[in-house]
Amino acid sequence: MRLSELKMGQRALITSFHSSELELKLMEMGCLPGEEVVVEQIAPLGDPISIKVAGYSLSLRKNEASEINVESI
Repeated sequence: MRLSELKMGQRALITSFHSSELELKLMEMGCLPGEEVVVEQIAPLGDPISIKVAGYSLSLRKNEASEINVESI
């Protein structure tokens, strides 16, 4: 499952990344494999989304969120 597929309020664990191009950028922002994420808000048109990861809120474009594989918990 991809992070972009989660609904507001859902929790998940990051498992891996699809794109090696975005991987370093996402990891620098706290999106590490094994880290828990919670979808806090989704914009009315679905882009961007706000997630809570590593103790802070982070906004991601939908295309960036679709590069993150997660496992729902």
